Amino acid sequence: SPHALWRSQNTLERQHRNLLEQFGLKLEILPDGRQRWHGCTKSTPRCFGTVHSQTPPYLLAGRWTPPCCLRALRVTARRVLAELDAAGVRHWLEGGSLLGAVRSADLIPWDYDVDVGFYRDDLAKCRWLAAVAATGRPVEDPEGFFWEKAAEGEFFRVHFSRSNRLHVDLWPFYARPGGIMTKDTWLPHGQDVEFPERFLVPLGSVDFVGVVAKAPNDPRAFLEFKFGPGAIENPEYPNPQVRRLAQDVGNK
Repeated sequence: SPHALWRSQNTLERQHRNLLEQFGLKLEILPDGRQRWHGCTKSTPRCFGTVHSQTPPYLLAGRWTPPCCLRALRVTARRVLAELDAAGVRHWLEGGSLLGAVRSADLIPWDYDVDVGFYRDDLAKCRWLAAVAATGRPVEDPEGFFWEKAAEGEFFRVHFSRSNRLHVDLWPFYARPGGIMTKDTWLPHGQDVEFPERFLVPLGSVDFVGVVAKAPNDPRAFLEFKFGPGAIENPEYPNPQVRRLAQDVGNK
């Protein structure tokens, strides 16, 4: 009967989705070539929980960043970079985001955020950053991106949405005497160090997540200054003491 057919189809679809969830699959390619997503969206939380010791839960499970999360990070990065560009804020890719750009013009496939540095003196040029700095309260822009001051210190975050906390970190740098770029909040990351302003004068550019992004004028020298020699050619997880890339690379 039509009712029995409807129940059967619903049961098969539920079993199918349960199977995908069991294997942690987020993107399904249908027989006709269409894509069907089963991961996070703007209206849902991201696919992973709190990151401890720079190691997100999916790495502990031997997986890389879910494709829906990477997609959200790309969209958020493009939004933030476009806003900073339009406002005339001097900015550049930082840390692992710059590594990903130099290696593949994209995110590192196991990354969980995007890092962008900017000149603190230019903060007021960006209306969203200026509003957050003036009031101390988060601001949701017309596209649904959520701008706020980070709870961990003197920097800012832009989330994919109020619900989905995949984000871009915005780090306000300023020059101290001697032409050294510094900031007021430091994280326990080996690459989070001061650096000469000559890397930023003038700014260069790199391809990143489908756009041309501002970058230090000598990305290789900048990355090796921060991460050490061979950082581009020898990728590694953020905290090798917890998990090393060699444990997983054979499965990818």
